[in-house]
Amino acid sequence: MEIVGIDFGCAFGSLRDGRIPDTDDCLLPLLSKLLGYWVVATSATVKVPQIMKILKNRSVAGLSMLAFELDVVGYTIALSYCLHKGLPFSAYGELAFLLLQSIILVAVIYYYSQPVGTKTWIKPLIYCAIAPTILAGKVDPFLFEALYACQHAIFFFARVPQIWKNFRNKSTGQLSFLTTLMNFGGSVARVFTSIQLFWDH
Repeated sequence: MEIVGIDFGCAFGSLRDGRIPDTDDCLLPLLSKLLGYWVVATSATVKVPQIMKILKNRSVAGLSMLAFELDVVGYTIALSYCLHKGLPFSAYGELAFLLLQSIILVAVIYYYSQPVGTKTWIKPLIYCAIAPTILAGKVDPFLFEALYACQHAIFFFARVPQIWKNFRNKSTGQLSFLTTLMNFGGSVARVFTSIQLFWDH
């Protein structure tokens, strides 16, 4: 019995026979699938609190532009790799929503950071020139693997400028606690689903 690509047959079949579903072969894969779709569904609004906070206060005080720019780069690499590898949507779907929201967020930060210099505008121009090629998977396989390996470091270093700015200012400024919390919760859930997907294969 499948509902939106999730197989409930093993669980319902075991319960119908008066047995507890097997943990490794049934419950964990089912939980992983459900969590995967939950992560994808909630990711559609993860960045919204941050965007709304900036728009409401008309300020980007305390926010690191570099941190959010690196997020866009990291999400682009991760999404293109998952598309190229043909992974199930439940395993990476949130990346599409997070990338779109991150691009909007960077645009909002640019708008409220006026005036911005030429160097700032060069970065989105370079991104727009390169991103379509990466998303289309038209990259040397070795380079693709190297980029994917680097995306973990990119996400790590994306946090450093914001942490340093918070520490230096003794304040989180316009940083949204709700967005940060949702990011953390989604990351923890995705670690579990990724481990389960690895063991399934």
